Amino acid sequence: MAEGPGADNAIALLPTAVTAFVGRALRGPVNRPVTVTSFAEFHQVFGGLWQPSPMSYAVEQFFECGGQRAVIARVVNGGAPATISLPCGNESLSLAALSPGSREALRASVDYDNIAAAETDRFNLVVQRVRTRGSDHIEDQEIFRRVSVVPDTTRYVATVLQESQLVRVRGSVPASRPDRTFSPGSRHPVGYIDSNADGDDGGPLTDYDVIGSAEGGTGLFALAAAEDVRFVCIPPLERDRDVGPSALLVASRFCRERHALLVVDPPAAWRSCEDALRGLREFEFRSEHALMCFPRIQAFDRLRARAETFANCGAIAGTLARMDEQRSPWQAGPDEDLLLRPAARPEFVLTEAERARLAAHGINPLQSLRSASPRPLSLKTLAGGSAGSADARLLTSQRRKLLLMASLERGTRWAMFEAPEHAVWRKLGRQVEAFLQPLASSGLFGPADEGGTVQVVCDERINGPDDVAAGRINVLVSLPGGQPGQWRSFMVTQSRTGSRVRPVCTNVLPPGTRMSVHVPEAPRTADDTQRSRTLAQELFGHYSEPRPVPSVVTTDRGAPAAAAGRLDPETVARIHREFGRRLQRF
Repeated sequence: MAEGPGADNAIALLPTAVTAFVGRALRGPVNRPVTVTSFAEFHQVFGGLWQPSPMSYAVEQFFECGGQRAVIARVVNGGAPATISLPCGNESLSLAALSPGSREALRASVDYDNIAAAETDRFNLVVQRVRTRGSDHIEDQEIFRRVSVVPDTTRYVATVLQESQLVRVRGSVPASRPDRTFSPGSRHPVGYIDSNADGDDGGPLTDYDVIGSAEGGTGLFALAAAEDVRFVCIPPLERDRDVGPSALLVASRFCRERHALLVVDPPAAWRSCEDALRGLREFEFRSEHALMCFPRIQAFDRLRARAETFANCGAIAGTLARMDEQRSPWQAGPDEDLLLRPAARPEFVLTEAERARLAAHGINPLQSLRSASPRPLSLKTLAGGSAGSADARLLTSQRRKLLLMASLERGTRWAMFEAPEHAVWRKLGRQVEAFLQPLASSGLFGPADEGGTVQVVCDERINGPDDVAAGRINVLVSLPGGQPGQWRSFMVTQSRTGSRVRPVCTNVLPPGTRMSVHVPEAPRTADDTQRSRTLAQELFGHYSEPRPVPSVVTTDRGAPAAAAGRLDPETVARIHREFGRRLQRF
């Protein structure tokens, strides 16, 4: 977990459209998220377009439609890395590529420059990644000087290559160092040894490969190491095979924990509006952390040199990123139509009636030209009837909520290293209020002239003794919902074991509401000397006033004692006075 800004720094607005892609690639690191900012960078690291990889086309369409930053998690089903065999006399030192695949073209060279004749165990090693086998176009290079084949040395080759991003030592290390490499017929004394043709790309992906393992950080869970991911795309496993419901369900839960949204591709069988509406009823997936657009897109396939139909998740994420550049989700305003750039177009054109029907069922219509309607349709999530609130069905409202949760969680991480005490609570509350108030003043949560648009609580009401003992600090944030009287609340929890943000239900009273406590009348008692009970005694327990010891009063006239069962005049008068005082008090 990365540490966020300190208590004296303002909470930052996080990026809004960083998109993660999970799928198959031609080459590159496996189960490790890599950030790229252009398709040229993707080509350099992951090999560019590849027909068995729908993800490579989705990434290309993401950048062509306006995307700025993507996180790539390459997944493989089997596969084997290419190897390099360096001769060591009668033996050989075997190096294996760190990334599996048949297109991982590596080469290595060995020389003894600046190594004394007595140091017979030392050598210099250069490893290069080239564009293709036999090519001199170098894409990456690593140099390791004065490495040794002796295990007890600090420069033992197997240990040093643990820092390499290209190769690892496979098998045992020979006792003699590798021979110096020569290039026959070349003017240069040092040559290179190309990798063997034993790399394997593996088979097509399955849902299990995409899901991966949370404990091992593989598949989808490799993205746990990436920060600021707001959209997750899982392109089809193959061009004619959609992602299964099990992978979509796991991905949706992952997005919920990471405050992100899953971009779901419409199934390939949906070829018309009627197909989409009928198929949606049978679609075994609903989530307020997912969105879907229809129809699929047509784009130019540079490998096949013709237009082809593709899943639209990459183009949708890129379009949303371009729209965020024009108007950020941090700014209030109505939704706009999802308009593709000329590089991609919808598979077919939808009528106004079809667009309205799809939007009513939670599917966002995709188009190339702006609609003639003066009021664009609101963008929707894929929640349907499973939404917890009306706001959860609206894409822009849901995005703002998730962005707020992620920004508050990141900006208050400093509190996990502080003691849970009143001074820290007050400082944390002020920091959160300073972050939310400018957004509320801009109208992001509703009309700016309405009072009480933001509620922040960070005190003993939500930080009980158990939280203090466990070292937890809780902050409760309540924001107005889309309907009058509705509130969206979530709790930010910081502790030394990590940070967490979760939605909660709260009751916020309208301004001016007054509360009163009804105190029941004290029961009558035969003890006329007992004093009236206070409000605290009525609320919290019974209290008996100790009775004074009665004293004997004698009179000169020797008045006779009152008859049994009757009250004397003084007692009657005292009862009337006490009854009058009680009436005045209530």
